[in-house]
Amino acid sequence: MILLLLGVSVRWTKPLNPSVDESPENRLIIYSLWVEKPHHNLLQQQTKDLEHRRNSRELDESSESSRAHGSRVKSCLIGPRICDRSLLGLLRAKSPYLDFSISILELFPESGQPVKSTRVGTTAARRNEYFVLIINHKVYHDLLLCAYFGFRVIGCGLNVSMLISHGHGSSFITLTPPSASSSAMYRKLYPLFDSLVLLWRYGLSLLRMNRFVKDMLQRFMLYYSDLESRPVFETLEEMLKWSGLYGLTRCTLQEELADAGISSRLTSELITVITRINYGQDVTISGLAGAVSLAGSDPGLWSVSGGNWQLAAGLIRHSNATLHLDEGINSITNVGGYYELNSSKGNSYACEVTVIATPLDEINITIVPPVSIPSRRLQHTYTTFVRGLLNPKYFGLNIASEIPDLVGTLELPDIPFSSISILKKYNEEDISYKLFSRAPLDDDFLDILFSKRRETLRINWPAYPHYEAPELFAPIILDGAHLYYINSFESAASTIETSAVAAENVARLIIARISGQLSSFAPILRSHSTEESLHTDL
Repeated sequence: MILLLLGVSVRWTKPLNPSVDESPENRLIIYSLWVEKPHHNLLQQQTKDLEHRRNSRELDESSESSRAHGSRVKSCLIGPRICDRSLLGLLRAKSPYLDFSISILELFPESGQPVKSTRVGTTAARRNEYFVLIINHKVYHDLLLCAYFGFRVIGCGLNVSMLISHGHGSSFITLTPPSASSSAMYRKLYPLFDSLVLLWRYGLSLLRMNRFVKDMLQRFMLYYSDLESRPVFETLEEMLKWSGLYGLTRCTLQEELADAGISSRLTSELITVITRINYGQDVTISGLAGAVSLAGSDPGLWSVSGGNWQLAAGLIRHSNATLHLDEGINSITNVGGYYELNSSKGNSYACEVTVIATPLDEINITIVPPVSIPSRRLQHTYTTFVRGLLNPKYFGLNIASEIPDLVGTLELPDIPFSSISILKKYNEEDISYKLFSRAPLDDDFLDILFSKRRETLRINWPAYPHYEAPELFAPIILDGAHLYYINSFESAASTIETSAVAAENVARLIIARISGQLSSFAPILRSHSTEESLHTDL
C-alpha cells in the first residue's frame, strides 16, 4: 500500500503562542556566462546530436569544435536556487556553443553550500540538509545528473506510525513499529498488519489517492518527451496547458480530492499531515502543489548518498564556474542592447541576457524599466535542529523509544510544529532531530518537548510560495527582450525537479531566441506520449 511507505504520526497538542520575530534573509547570486551564437543552420542538428551523446561525456569536445562558428553573448544568472544550477547544466547540454564563466556574488556565508532546497548546516559536527531529503523515483533530470556525476543513489524508508489524539490521550492509528527485541516473524508481518489497519480506517480512498497522484505524474512526465515532440514555452500557462496540468492550479487540493472521491477523513488526517510536512500548508493549497506534495508518499523514494546538495555543487563544477561570494545585486537596468547589473559592492556587470532564478517577492532589486508580476507571498519554513532526546510524556508515552521516527501534525491552531523527524541516532539517549514549523519555536517550548537538549540550530527560510487557487503566474520573459524569470514555475509547484524542468525550458528558450529559431524549437503539439518514449537515454 502507498500509505505504508510514508507512515506518519499525528498529535494534537496544547496551545502555544510562539513569537515571530525573525525576518527573512535575502541571498542573491549572480552568474556570468558566455553563450556563443551559432550559425542558424547548425543549431538544431547540433542540439539533437548532443541529446544522444550527453551520457558519453563528449560535451567538452563538441563545444571546442563548435566555438569557431559563432559569436559570444554574455549572460548573467541571479539567484541562490537549485533552478539556476540546473540552467547552467542544461544550457551546456542543449547546445554545444556554450562556454561558462560564472561569478557567484552572494552565497550562504555560514555554510558555503550552493543550494536553495538542499541547503546544508551542521549540528554537533554533523551535516544536515535543511529541507529536501528525498526525491521521487520518476524525476528523470535528477537521476540523469546523478548518473552523469557518478553519485550513488540510495533508497529511502521510514519506520513510522500514525498517532492521533482523542482529547483525553493519544493512540496509534497504525501499529507501533516493531522494536529491536520483537520477533523476526512480527517484523516480517508488520507491514501487512499495518496496511490492513490503514485499509480498515480509510477504505478505497487509499486507492483513489494513489490514482490521483499517478495521473498527475503521468502528465508531468510529458516534460521528459523527446525534443522533437516538445515545444519551447514562452509562458507558464502554455507550459501547463500543454501537459494537462493547468486545471489543477485553478482549484484547491481539497476540491480536487473531493472530485476524486477521496474521503474527508483521509483528507483531514493523512493528506493534511503530508501537505504540512512538505509545504507547511493545509489542503486549501492549489491542486497541483498538493498533488506534487502527495507524490512524496510514493514508492521508490531516493536520495543522493552524502546529501542532495551535491546535485547543485556538481552542476557548478561541470560549468567550470569561478565563484565570488558575498555580493548581492541591487539593480537591473536595460540600457539598450544589454542589461547593467549593479552590485552591493559598487561593481557593474554588462549582460546581454539576464536570468533571475530567485523569487522576486521578498528581495529588494530595482528593475529599470519596471516589470509587472502578480503579487505573491512566500511560505516561511522554520527549521529547528536539536540534538538531545524527546520527552515521551509530551506524547502520552512512557519511554522515548516508543516515539515514531516521524511525527506529523493535524491542522489545528494550537499545534506549534508541522513535523518532527529523526536525522541520526548516536545512541538511545543521544539523537539528532529536525523540526518544521510555521513560526519560530522558542526555548520554553523546546524545554517542554525535549527532556534533554544539547544543541539547537534554527533556520528561517522563505521556502515556497503560499499557494492559493486559482494561481496567477508571472511571465517567463519579463520585459519582452532577454530578461527571464525561472521562478515563475514555483507558483505551480516547487521541488528540485520542477525547478530543473523550468530551467530546461528557459535554457531552450534562450538558445532559440538568441538564434532567432524559436519556430524550429516549437513543433506541432502532441496530446499524449508514452512512458517508454520518455528519456530513453536514461
